[in-house]
Amino acid sequence: MKAQSKLYFYMIISTILLAIIAVWSVDTGVYDFGGQSAFEVLGKVIKGDPDLSLSDRYVVWDVRAARIIMAVLIGSMLAVSGTSLQGLFKNPLATGDLIGLTSGATLLAAIAIVLGGHFKEYLPEAIQFSLVGISAFIGSLLSMMLVYRISTSGGKTNVVMMLLTGVAITAIGFSITGFLIYISKDEQLRDLTFWNLGSLAAATWTKNIILAIVLVVAYIILLPKGKALNAMMLGEKDAQHLGINVEKLKKQIIIIVALMVGSCVAFSGTIGFVGLIVPYILRLLFKSNYVFILPLSAVCGSILLLTADTFSRSIVAPSELPIGILTALMGGPIFIAILVKFKKSL
Repeated sequence: MKAQSKLYFYMIISTILLAIIAVWSVDTGVYDFGGQSAFEVLGKVIKGDPDLSLSDRYVVWDVRAARIIMAVLIGSMLAVSGTSLQGLFKNPLATGDLIGLTSGATLLAAIAIVLGGHFKEYLPEAIQFSLVGISAFIGSLLSMMLVYRISTSGGKTNVVMMLLTGVAITAIGFSITGFLIYISKDEQLRDLTFWNLGSLAAATWTKNIILAIVLVVAYIILLPKGKALNAMMLGEKDAQHLGINVEKLKKQIIIIVALMVGSCVAFSGTIGFVGLIVPYILRLLFKSNYVFILPLSAVCGSILLLTADTFSRSIVAPSELPIGILTALMGGPIFIAILVKFKKSL
């Protein structure tokens, strides 16, 4: 009960911090509301003030508020996906972008963008509308299955093989995406640039609803797995002796992580290192206790991405710096720190 109270305490503190950053983000931007603050305008939107101008409503509700919610949802899912993979593979380097999941999702999304027009009309209307999203999920799932098959033997995962498989998938994805960029038209080229650099600029409430549904379904399955992932740290055989259905756990994590990564890539492009940074920091505080770091990563991932996104649209205002650049800049040093720590333990 004491541990549970401690978890609740940290969750409350993290949620309050997230709320403070969200308030700061709403009021950050170059748009002039005519002497009003963004909060006043947001209040009028919520109250349904008929005198509010359409441009003010659009900026504060359809641009800033929608973007903040998307940052919260995507940051949370990327962090939880990285934490889940690290628990499954028993290694802090196992994240969606480092083992090729993000590259696989981006590759199939790019194929759908450039070549989808040739076969889209033959597909059902529902699939036409979400072709890029479905393609991203399939790419993420196929990459996850390939990495798992190649790097796992006899119930044990070879970390070097896992990372090398990720490098190979990323290289293949980069080369094919490069070819697609070469043959793409101007509009397609803009979309592909968006995918490769990552951005939340295309946030809409419809996309947020879809992401929220994915998040709720994924978290109902994943968040209670903290004790199971703790047991996996002892080894698969020991986990089975403790009553954990290891194969079922693996399949659930692989499919759910692929769904989350594919959904995030479909709506925001390639945003790397969130699943590496957040679990690494939480592990410094709570060791490898997934009962704590799994739910906390859901909130801390939102904090990280929302902060990065707010800076990305402030640093070079009125232009916008692609958020993938900032997360890579933050994640690179942490990746090196993990490698140095590994080297010392050898």
